Amino acid sequence: MITLHALWDSIDKGSLLLWGEEAAFFEAAVKSKKALSLHPYALTTARLKEALGELCGSLLVECGEPKIIKLRLPTGGKHPLPSPELRLPNRVEETPQKLGEWQVPALTFTPSSALDLLVGLPDNPPLWLGTGASLIFWEEAAKLALVILAGQHFVPSLEERQAGKGSSYRAIWEPHLEEELEKQLQILAKAMPPVCQALTGATCSPTLLLKDFLRRTVDTLVRQTLQDSRLLPATRGKPSLYRQWLNGLASPVSANLDASPSELKQFAKTVTGWLEQLKPDPAAFRTCFRLDPPPETSSNPIWSLNFHLQANDDRSLLVPAEQVWKTRGSALTFLKRRFENPQERLLADLGKASRLFPPLDRSMTTARPVELTLDTAGAYEFLRQGAPLLEQSGFGVFLPPWWQKAKAKVAVKMKLKDSGKTTSGLLGLDGIVAYDWQAAVGDQTLSLEEFARLAQMKVPLVQVRGQWVELRPEDIEAAIAFFEKQQRGELSLGEALRWGLGQEGDTFRVVEVAGEGWIGELLQKLNGKAQIKAIKQPVSFKGQLRPYQLKGVAWLAFLRQYGLGGILADDMGLGKSAQLISLLLYEREHNKKGNTPGTTLLVCPMSIVGNWQRELSRFAPSLKVMVHYGSERLSGEDFKTEALQHDLVISTYSLVHRDTETLTAVEWERVALDEAQNIKNSASKQSLAIRKLTARYRVALTGTPVENRLSELWSIMDFLNPGYLGSATEFRNRYSLSIEKFRDRDKAETLKKLIQPFVLRRVKTDKSIISDLPDKLEMKVFCNLTREQATLYEAVVKDMLEQIEQAEEGIQRKGLVLSTLMKLKQVCNHPAHFAQDGSPLPGRSGKLARLEEMLEEVLAEGDRALVFTQFSEFGGLLRGYLQETLGCEILFLHGGSTKKQRDEMVQRFQEDKHAPPIFLLSLKAGGVGLNLTAANHVFHFDRWWNPAVENQATDRAFRIGQQKNVQVHKFVCAGTLEERIDMMIEQKKELADSIVNSGEGWITEFSTMQLRELFALSREAIGE
Repeated sequence: MITLHALWDSIDKGSLLLWGEEAAFFEAAVKSKKALSLHPYALTTARLKEALGELCGSLLVECGEPKIIKLRLPTGGKHPLPSPELRLPNRVEETPQKLGEWQVPALTFTPSSALDLLVGLPDNPPLWLGTGASLIFWEEAAKLALVILAGQHFVPSLEERQAGKGSSYRAIWEPHLEEELEKQLQILAKAMPPVCQALTGATCSPTLLLKDFLRRTVDTLVRQTLQDSRLLPATRGKPSLYRQWLNGLASPVSANLDASPSELKQFAKTVTGWLEQLKPDPAAFRTCFRLDPPPETSSNPIWSLNFHLQANDDRSLLVPAEQVWKTRGSALTFLKRRFENPQERLLADLGKASRLFPPLDRSMTTARPVELTLDTAGAYEFLRQGAPLLEQSGFGVFLPPWWQKAKAKVAVKMKLKDSGKTTSGLLGLDGIVAYDWQAAVGDQTLSLEEFARLAQMKVPLVQVRGQWVELRPEDIEAAIAFFEKQQRGELSLGEALRWGLGQEGDTFRVVEVAGEGWIGELLQKLNGKAQIKAIKQPVSFKGQLRPYQLKGVAWLAFLRQYGLGGILADDMGLGKSAQLISLLLYEREHNKKGNTPGTTLLVCPMSIVGNWQRELSRFAPSLKVMVHYGSERLSGEDFKTEALQHDLVISTYSLVHRDTETLTAVEWERVALDEAQNIKNSASKQSLAIRKLTARYRVALTGTPVENRLSELWSIMDFLNPGYLGSATEFRNRYSLSIEKFRDRDKAETLKKLIQPFVLRRVKTDKSIISDLPDKLEMKVFCNLTREQATLYEAVVKDMLEQIEQAEEGIQRKGLVLSTLMKLKQVCNHPAHFAQDGSPLPGRSGKLARLEEMLEEVLAEGDRALVFTQFSEFGGLLRGYLQETLGCEILFLHGGSTKKQRDEMVQRFQEDKHAPPIFLLSLKAGGVGLNLTAANHVFHFDRWWNPAVENQATDRAFRIGQQKNVQVHKFVCAGTLEERIDMMIEQKKELADSIVNSGEGWITEFSTMQLRELFALSREAIGE
């Protein structure tokens, strides 16, 4: 366990010092009784860099310079006491006897790299790496610095330094904290942990230390932004103090100003006086400016910038300048409020404001200024430049409400219509539709000719049908380029739908997409603004569809009408298969004369072919079904002829790859994929073979359209509607990186709008969908290792870590890591599983003992249970042992079970009241496609460490037809890698932070230090 701390060194020109503690050193010190040489603060610089590299990346590590620092630390006896954040085994709290000075290795970071480090700290660091209170504090300080920088709350200033008998001055950027930011600073300063002041020689208060951090950070970052720029052009000879100061503000390092002491002192006084104006005014009122647009009918637009006094404690109270000049005496009373010296204040404020917006000087030519008149160009200058400067300087500013509205900017509207080249029936994404583009300026729609006339005016503010809008040059150029690019008048339905469903342009905004006729109806329904036509249950369906299932059939039929593919992503157990079967029946009962539906190819895992056969026989005996499977399956023309005489052909994913030539020779009405997550890897041979199938349209059934990565969703969507989301590279650049890595909410919302019409997902826990499904209760079952297991575990870890450290990066190392994972899981299951020596099972495994106890309770209650293990060979050992100890037959389904055996076991468990109450299944063979609602307990004996896969297995019991609450028991060996990986998964359930792929492959990317922490055996792992 490593805990990292941080200090701010205000003495050494401002730098962040990173140092740390390590529990392993402390343990060694205690055991060897050498606390003087080995204490928790003896974290070497190399180890510090390795830990930092895991947190923030190797590039940032290289920015840190090694340094030995002296710290004042709580000391007990002859060693410093560890910080509370350092999790030590069997820790005994000690009372500090004094503050002792200790030398500690550290890494030094400049203000710039310090900010990168602090804002780059992950939300959930690795389990072996903790963050001390000081590092957390400076992380919050860095966030405050970002707020200051983002809000441009900084001003140019001078820093005075004592140099011998006189003073030197240099240009510097300082934070300018208004009331709210000052409050945040004071709150943060009060929360500063004492360890932040542990640096010897540092005596400043928490507030001054924090302000120094903010000042140094802001100064460095602003300089980086202005680097290599000159605020004023260069001049010959020695530049004036003013020029030196401005150029110093833009230099990477500010040099001292060069002038006589008297000149420097006078210049410093001038700058200080200027900055004093930025301080909050204690007066009860301030000057306010209100910009009023000209009348709509004006042929010569004149804008009016009116002057007011505004009460500071009630910003709605405005006193017009006319009222101020009518005042006699030194005070003005307005609406029962008293304003002292209002005329002097108004004149003084106008003088200050004219420095920020020079046109105000014209209003000062009269003795009693009340307003400033502006032409449209002047009004635009005030809106874009003057108003922000005045507001930031403490003046009140009121602008026209349309100025801040996004709709007042230039955008595009699109109208779709039938091209006349095709019909709406089974159009598909490649179908051609016609369109018209129009410019949208504010609330008004303009023709291209009208927009062109406005653009030629080259005026930033224009009045469009009574509404003032901003026409920025960059917006005009983007609009013209957009229109020129879109002149062909036709586009594919796929392109039209992307615009209509919210896709953003690369350079321009499309704010509205409307459609005529069937295209408008399609867009309305896809956007959820119109209801999809309800349908009645097919007469030939033998059973009763639930209301949500009928809606699912109607949705599939609606997409089919336009040749669009969709994902039926209902939770496991909500009857996706029944909905697809009903669709086939509905098509045949409502087919138009001479338009008999063709043959559907259904592709599913081999393990559920039998389940589909039973479902079809039960619900739709009228359908002609053919199973393409087994050594005697047809091929070539024989297959094509036979297939086209059936309503449905069932095959498997593996056979699509093997029989690609046979299956692609048929033009299918539809290709349907069950457990469609099988094509989540778009580059696999299986997925490539599936994509070669030709069909009029496609459908996917899956309860997990996205298990871990958005690329999985792209793969399924690209099968359903090829090209709709662009290529894999385009999708990754546009969406995956932004959403998964940077958590871009806008991109996530756009992607959601694009795919939502093609994904129908209902969950079992939604009572509005299904109200008669019992609850699912999940619980972790923590087990201890026996001493035999613990000994084996530590031996495996020691041996494998030595091999991993010596292995080269690449396949060899990954293979060793995966081998270690498998061996450790075998040890956690049972020593006999690891040794594979056929030795006896009783009394040697904490997991097995707990499983036996819990299954005895299940049997005593008269319940039934499913027990999942990912190891078929261990399943055989479990079956024999449990049959003997529990005194009942145990069913066992595994990869070696034939299809006939599988079907018989499932039917027996489900339908026979006297069937064995416990069904043991290997996770791969029994984790999908089975209906096992006779069980109301699910045991995950060993973990696959993929939540989606485990949930699929659980849903064998938690599905429609279940009458009891389902209890899910997930076994975890405490203090082992099982507990640590379980914690990681719990912390990483959001897609954007997901670290898991299928299985355990993601763990192979861990560093050796991470693996050492992951594999380590804790003391609490061993039972009594």
